[in-house]
Amino acid sequence: MTRYRTLDHIVLPIIAWDPGRPAEWVNDHIAMVHATSNAYVIAGDEGDVVVNSGTAAQGLRVREKFETLLGRALNPVKIVFTQSHPDHVGGWQAFAGPQAEMICQQMFHQICAERRMLGPFFGPRNANVLAAMTPPGAPTHNWFDMLDPEPLTTFADALGFTCSGRRYQLISLPSGETLDALALWLPDERTLFTGNWAGAIHGALPNFYTARGDRDRSIPRWLQDCDRLLALEPDLLITGHEQPIAGANRIRHDLGKVRDAVQFIHDETVKGMVKGDSLPDILAALVLPENLAPRDGRCPPHWIARSVWEEYAGWFRQERTSELYPTPASAIWPELVEMAGGAAALATRAQAHLAGGADEKALHFIEMAVAVEPNNKMAREAELAIHDALADRTEGRIFDLLGWLEGRMIAARASIAEGKGPTS
Repeated sequence: MTRYRTLDHIVLPIIAWDPGRPAEWVNDHIAMVHATSNAYVIAGDEGDVVVNSGTAAQGLRVREKFETLLGRALNPVKIVFTQSHPDHVGGWQAFAGPQAEMICQQMFHQICAERRMLGPFFGPRNANVLAAMTPPGAPTHNWFDMLDPEPLTTFADALGFTCSGRRYQLISLPSGETLDALALWLPDERTLFTGNWAGAIHGALPNFYTARGDRDRSIPRWLQDCDRLLALEPDLLITGHEQPIAGANRIRHDLGKVRDAVQFIHDETVKGMVKGDSLPDILAALVLPENLAPRDGRCPPHWIARSVWEEYAGWFRQERTSELYPTPASAIWPELVEMAGGAAALATRAQAHLAGGADEKALHFIEMAVAVEPNNKMAREAELAIHDALADRTEGRIFDLLGWLEGRMIAARASIAEGKGPTS
């Protein structure tokens, strides 16, 4: 059994919601509430600026926490959403009012509409990655049916305003975790709010793509946006989770290291493309230098390399003519499995590859076997062993990959427990 679980991953305490945990001061005018994604208030005599609002279930309690800390009623005059994910926006009704202007990047409504439109598609995909953390039959609809905040002020590239004598600048960051991401910059005090633009975990690789599936974000654009933010030379960096990062030198080091890691992945991928290397060869050869090793996060470096390839070259690799047609390779798997002597024969070969340390080759064999004979106990047991080995390879560091593998192991165990089908 694998030694690692998504339930033990570093991201879980980062996104944990504790209704009893009080709001806290970041400095003498910025307050913070730890929620699934953090919410912030920049207090002012002429009104307060709210940055994000927690989920729909958290919004009222988030506001109560702020008011307890402030010792007065909140007076929101501006509400800024750093992106459209429901853990940033869902609690908006707890803060909205006639005097409060809600502001977001111009792609906000489109991204929300796409999420609702594709909810039936993405709901099961989310569940596949979170299988070990989600009770069977648990609803996933709250992520996809959030009521959009209205009315909204939107902007394309930049927007400035002044509140309580403090200057604010909003900067569009469409390369972030969502295409409607933005940063909030307070130029006079060199404070930068980035939400989850660089990912949910400070110091980890950004979420250009997640295992649940998502709109691709541009890696070259992210590098440009990162340079733009670093050029601001912030003294305080406030992200979507955890504690703020203080000190210009530390911010430059932390964010600069992630930037250099992404640049390295980009450059190595492009170098391989120019040489004529295949995508699998590029992915297999990619190793980050030790000085660029990121914090544990959501994706391994080779996922980003794949995104670089597809951003520049699209889905046709020109490796096989069959890529251009709708019939997948799996369409002939039943014939191949029959020719090989059945699922048990492939399971035996898969186990041999696994024993030799070639677990990815073993995975290809067992996927054919299970697809053709899903109730074959021997195949399912081999599948479980292979996914278990792959999960151990993550060392518990890559949340999305580990979550997917856990889901496959849960399905294999369920099939074995049912005891249906042949054992050999």
